[in-house]
Amino acid sequence: MIHTSVDINQYIREPATDPDFPDAPLGWSRAEAQEIARNENLTLTDAHWETIRALQRYYARHDDGTPVNLRELHDALDEHFHAQGGLKYLYTLFPGGPIAQSCRLAGLKAPFIASDRSFGSVA
Repeated sequence: MIHTSVDINQYIREPATDPDFPDAPLGWSRAEAQEIARNENLTLTDAHWETIRALQRYYARHDDGTPVNLRELHDALDEHFHAQGGLKYLYTLFPGGPIAQSCRLAGLKAPFIASDRSFGSVA
């Protein structure tokens, strides 16, 4: 008999404390993101917050227990921000890497090898 585990937190999740970030992980706050940004010499603008919101939405939609695929996340962000220039635009916002650095700010675990310098991230 195979046992599968279920994260009970998904069933008893409290409503988000920040209505602007409905998909934020439990325990995440804007203040925490601002503190991380300050430590990384980054000033958060509306564009940064939109990226954080997009990441949190992506992770919430793909919360089935399987690891987040870096290439799929990469492509989703590129598509979401296509009108602004895609990933090139995101690199201007997040010099530490649009996935590694923005995941830290969003309170999310970056996919495996997202901080590998050979992949393009400098975080």
